[in-house]
Amino acid sequence: MRKTMLCLLLAATPVVAIVAQTPSRPLAAAVAAPTRTPANVARDGDRHPAQTLAFFGIKPHDNVVELWPFGGWYTEILAPYLAAGGGTLTEASPPGRFADQIAKKLDSDPATYGKVKRANFPSKLGGDQVAPGSVDVVLTFRNIHNWRMGFLTTDKADYSEGAFRDIYTMLKPGGTLGIEDHHLPEEMDTARERSSGYMKISTVRALAEKAGFRFVAASTINANPRDTHDYASGVWTLPPTYRDGDKDRARYAAIGESDRMTLKFVKPRG
Repeated sequence: MRKTMLCLLLAATPVVAIVAQTPSRPLAAAVAAPTRTPANVARDGDRHPAQTLAFFGIKPHDNVVELWPFGGWYTEILAPYLAAGGGTLTEASPPGRFADQIAKKLDSDPATYGKVKRANFPSKLGGDQVAPGSVDVVLTFRNIHNWRMGFLTTDKADYSEGAFRDIYTMLKPGGTLGIEDHHLPEEMDTARERSSGYMKISTVRALAEKAGFRFVAASTINANPRDTHDYASGVWTLPPTYRDGDKDRARYAAIGESDRMTLKFVKPRG
């Protein structure tokens, strides 16, 4: 599966990063921060946070927006990294219980998270938005499938195009969009994007490019060749969710977390 993914990426663009980036010393220090939750640290082997953030090219002084952080897995790394370097972090959540969830985490440790700003996203769901043209980097981890599936809306309509337009608006010219999401192989039925939690690289690229972004590079750092992408309960069959409970749990544990795309885009200058 890793070979299949790589071939597809090479066919799509000559600019492909297939070797893991080496994290800077400040980034490595943030990943090793003692304030991180032990359960989150235990998942580093599946999520490769240092290499992923290095691939996106985040600088310690950047103004960064993390979209839909939910429990704040990446927040635990981004907050100390940016605070130490003079940068800023804004957590942009859907209004309601998920904004409350991250707020509870931020409020629990002012020493670590006291400088983190808060906003809502996307504009479709209302609330205070990030100011246009104010952001160096936007990051989203395993969220585009939620927008595609109409998560949190009563009609379940796909609002991914609008979400990408909002991202484009908040970024400065030359700003970076970093994406990680569950990867659906190109040969599988696109209709699965509306129910499985997996997305095709071609779909994500089309959404980003329609909004005005230019594709920069892709990395296989978060690819998982053991993932078969075909579970009745979708990607949530795999860890850490284990939607099917104890049924075949050992099998899914051996597969590990999902096969994921890692893509980098830029908002063109001028």
